[in-house]
Amino acid sequence: MAIGHALGMEYVSRVPRLPLDALIDDLYYLDGSPPYARLMLPPMPAALLIVNLGPPFRIRAGLDIVTAEYADGCVITMPTRALEFGYPPRTRSVGVHVKPWGLAPFLPMPAAELCDRPVTIEQVWGRRAVAELRDRLATADGPDEMLTLLEEELMRRLSETAGLGLVRRTSSVIAATGGAVAIGDLSEAAGISSTHLAQRFKELVGVTPKRLARTQRFAAAVFAINPAGPIDWSYLAARAGYFDQAHFGHEFRAFTGLTPTRYVEIRRRFLREHPGHVMDGWPLPAD
Repeated sequence: MAIGHALGMEYVSRVPRLPLDALIDDLYYLDGSPPYARLMLPPMPAALLIVNLGPPFRIRAGLDIVTAEYADGCVITMPTRALEFGYPPRTRSVGVHVKPWGLAPFLPMPAAELCDRPVTIEQVWGRRAVAELRDRLATADGPDEMLTLLEEELMRRLSETAGLGLVRRTSSVIAATGGAVAIGDLSEAAGISSTHLAQRFKELVGVTPKRLARTQRFAAAVFAINPAGPIDWSYLAARAGYFDQAHFGHEFRAFTGLTPTRYVEIRRRFLREHPGHVMDGWPLPAD
């Protein structure tokens, strides 16, 4: 279990038990005052489920999308563009960081229907069930019990999902190569057509294998950036498998709306203003 405290925020996380660990990276509890009123989350190869226990928060899934308010929580399949979260002065929630394919056994609809369209958790699990879950969480005895209750709810809702093994194996290859793999090779290894493979991915992940590979490569490049020191952008782009630095810059802007150098400036601002904060790894100030 990981526990973090920084600048008025508490963050507790743990890996779930079998078989949820094949679908979920971790369960987490978050409570406190966010470092900024608005935070931008660049796309990454993961999905997200949040059960909100505090005041409503807001999400804008792209500059051309109207900001929506979420009181009960939200479900986000793997995004293809940056999300902007707007937080109240104090936020409190439990949530799940999910592997790209991991939401499929808990969804009543194909994941593609939710691509870049976050929905409330009530729209997925129903108002009564979510109200009961939120009541149990609100009266739990601390973060550890809350995460146990959320884990039990997920275990209860876990369902058999056709094609999940195929998508999981193929996604794992994409992750292991940092997205630098030919999609034709993936379908050939799986013994199915690329069209069938793409359809399975859209049903269970929300995007095609090609799009997942792009996101995986982008995430690998971003995590290789050390904002505390000098950055050799040409080397970083080549190491991540981009054709050249211009291609890397184009992809970076497509994913975040920022140039790589502007991204690093904002990361450095975050680290300078909030050193050691529990949210300093991926989100960026949007203020």
